[in-house]
Order: sequence, then C-alpha cells, then structure tokens
Amino acid sequence: MTVAIPPVFHAIDMNAFNLSHFRLMVVSALWSGLWAGLLLTAVQNIQVIPTLLQAEVYEERAATLPTHTHSDSGVMQTHQHEDETWQPQNGWERTAYTAVANISLAVGFALLMGAASNLRGGISHWRNGLLWGLAGYTVFFVAPSLGLPPEVPGTEAAALKDRQLWWLMAVFDTAFGLWLIAFSKTKSNKVLGLILLLSPHFLIRAPQPEVHSSTAPAELVQSFIMATTLANAVFWLALGGLMGLFLSKHQAFKP
Repeated sequence: MTVAIPPVFHAIDMNAFNLSHFRLMVVSALWSGLWAGLLLTAVQNIQVIPTLLQAEVYEERAATLPTHTHSDSGVMQTHQHEDETWQPQNGWERTAYTAVANISLAVGFALLMGAASNLRGGISHWRNGLLWGLAGYTVFFVAPSLGLPPEVPGTEAAALKDRQLWWLMAVFDTAFGLWLIAFSKTKSNKVLGLILLLSPHFLIRAPQPEVHSSTAPAELVQSFIMATTLANAVFWLALGGLMGLFLSKHQAFKP
C-alpha cells in the first residue's frame, strides 16, 4: 500500500532525512554561531548600543518625573515610577551578557538553518549560504518588523502576549510562504505562498497601542530602527555564509 504525499509537501526532499550529517551540521552551527554572534555584538556596540543608551536616558528622565493624582479626599498625591528589575551594568558586564545571548541565539538559528536547508540537499557553498541567510533575515526580522518595528526603551506598545502571538504568526507564514514560492513546482502552491506572505500584514494586522508615544525623540527612534536593521542584516548574512563555508570545508576534508 502506497501513501500519497500531499502536493504542498512536494517541495521537500524526503531523502534528506538522513542522520549521517547531523554531527557535521552541529559542529558547523557551533562555529558559525560563535563567530556570527561575536560579529553581531561588535556591530551592536558600534551602532545599536549607543543609540539604546541615549534612549534609556530619556526613559529614566521621564520615570523620575512625578505624576500627580487626586485621592478621594481631594489631597494631591505624588507618585514616582520605580523600576526594580535587575539589569547588567553598562560597560564590559553588559557587553559580556550581550555576547553570550547573541552567540546562543546564533547557534540556535544556525541549527535551524542547517535543518531547513538539509531538506533541500544542504548548503554546499558560502554563496548558497548567503541566500539562506537572506531568507532567515526576511523571516525573522524583516517580516515581523513591518508590523512591529524595533522599539527603543520608553515606547508605548500593545500587550506583550498579543505581540508575541502576531510575531510567531508572521514568522511562520513568511517562512512557509517563502518555501512554497522558492521550491514549489505548482502555480497553486506558489499563489498560496504569496497569500501567506501577505496575510500577517493585510489580513491580521499587528497589534498596536491605543496611543503611539515614546520618551525618546523621533530622530533617535529612527536611528535605532536603522541601526538594528543593519546589524541584523550583517548578522544573518554572516551566519548563512559561515554555515556554507564550514559545511563545505568539512565535506571537502571528509574521508
């Protein structure tokens, strides 16, 4: 008895489910994640962190301003915002924590990239890796940022749960849509992929706050968005290129 494969899965190479390359993929992901994470940390320290620190100054300044409310007795009361959340100190401590987080995230993304590309025969060259990196950049940054752009501290935002759900939907729809457009052989599946790409932005829009406001100036907000966009582009292209480089090098020396 033969089992028919749905047309939507025809773009997947069913022979790619082979564990023989698992160790190679993990080693390549570890090295790629290490260097890409360090590169991202360096770029962030040059472009993103300075803008972030400026925004935090505006946020702290706004938090120290007293807000007045009237009690039931009519007596004016003064309240101040208090933030007791622990944060690493600026300088080497913050850089170290950022580097660890970036490397951990990069290794996870590299493993995901390796697993996804293995369904299409793997990443054979660093140039091919750049394409996979560009796809990752589109899926995990560009598409979600169209609805929920990067935010500086002190920005009013919608409920966190709503933003998380929309972000996950945007990532899933974009990834699946790009896959169908790039690898599907039927026109109907490619049309479905296009619909998935557009659905998070036209059918189910990103949640927005009732009032858009930020303690930071608009120019600083735009600078932060541009710096974050550039940093993520460098990160994803480096991650994809390094994955292709390490995979091709290890395969070349494989006995």
